[in-house]
Amino acid sequence: MAFNVKQFLLFLLVSTSAFGQVEEINPTEEIKTIAFRGDTPESQLPILKLGEQLILEFDVLNGNEDDYYYEIKQYNYDWTPSVLVQSEYLDGFNEQRIRIWNNSFNTYQVYSHFTLTIPNEQTRGITKSGNYLITIYNEDDDIEFTRKFMVYEDIASVGVAIKRSRDVSEIKDKHTVDIAISSSSIRFNNPLETVKTVIIQNNNLRTAIKNIKPQYILGNELQYRYVKGTSFYAGNEYLYFENKDLRGANTGVQFIELKDLYNSYLYKNVLRANRAYTYNPDINGNFLITALDTDDPTTGADYAQVHFTLELNKLQKGQTIHVYGNFNNYAVDKSTQLTYYEENSTYEGKLLLKQGFYSYKYVIKNKDGSIDENAISGNFHQTENSYKVLVYYRDLGARYDRIIGLGEGNSVNITN
Repeated sequence: MAFNVKQFLLFLLVSTSAFGQVEEINPTEEIKTIAFRGDTPESQLPILKLGEQLILEFDVLNGNEDDYYYEIKQYNYDWTPSVLVQSEYLDGFNEQRIRIWNNSFNTYQVYSHFTLTIPNEQTRGITKSGNYLITIYNEDDDIEFTRKFMVYEDIASVGVAIKRSRDVSEIKDKHTVDIAISSSSIRFNNPLETVKTVIIQNNNLRTAIKNIKPQYILGNELQYRYVKGTSFYAGNEYLYFENKDLRGANTGVQFIELKDLYNSYLYKNVLRANRAYTYNPDINGNFLITALDTDDPTTGADYAQVHFTLELNKLQKGQTIHVYGNFNNYAVDKSTQLTYYEENSTYEGKLLLKQGFYSYKYVIKNKDGSIDENAISGNFHQTENSYKVLVYYRDLGARYDRIIGLGEGNSVNITN
């Protein structure tokens, strides 16, 4: 069921004032394969340098050739609405129709592929750094989905070093992120109040560590060397599969069957938390659309029902198992939930996915709604993880939160 834009905006105004940050709306069933692209072909967390191009793509599977529109709004560091008016952060028009779309060709699943690029003729660009939410809605003003993205200015140096946990009891399970921030163009006045950071592991905003204050202020350099405050569970390498060839078995695919659509049956997965770590390079939760028999996978790649099987004893009452990754924006809902089959002691389920390379993991949703990301896969300090650090700055008297720098690190280079 889609949401009405005008009703949603009224609700948003009330709810964000009362409860804090805005949350993303997951897509309706007819919307698939939402992807932000930047300087790599795989879909990724949308963090853009001010002035860089934003590309958002998605498929609509209803075959109706409907019109879709977009709206962009700015938000504060904590994802509450910014006080800036549209003309202060956007050059050009908002609430415009997405003008680039093409129908699928020679596929069992009919779909229309939409591409939104900013800047474009109507929206010439974003003029301020900060947090943004893009809303995609249909011609009836019903919201189809929303996505967060971030725009930064490259005016602060953000050093990121990945360390083994300083807590000996967690040294085998966690990574710690050390940060050093400096700038030649900004004098950090009262940085405990004016500077905020967000640390993101493997492009997953849902598990980000937020609002960590600097521990040490050395002139105009801010240092973060926490024992626990900036540490993440290391997890395990993501599982992955590839089904770019729907007529033959690919990596991670045991066999394929053609019904109304192709069905890709993955090899059975097992509990890894009680096994030794095995190095298995992945793409850290991301996905890449690719297909063999087409020059243009955006419209030539087909959809397949991908069948997942996890061998596991039945969980406690109220707990559920979900398939998790950037391909569904790390959503945990009914669409990602697996069903338990007692005769096989397995959890099984299927997802309709476009041909490509997908990394994924299994997570547990507890009765209280909390997510246990690593109960199935385990935690190993050897795991390769990517980390991003965003630095937010609001000077005294300023009206919005700027993002003044981006730093990146990887646990491949971990040190003591």
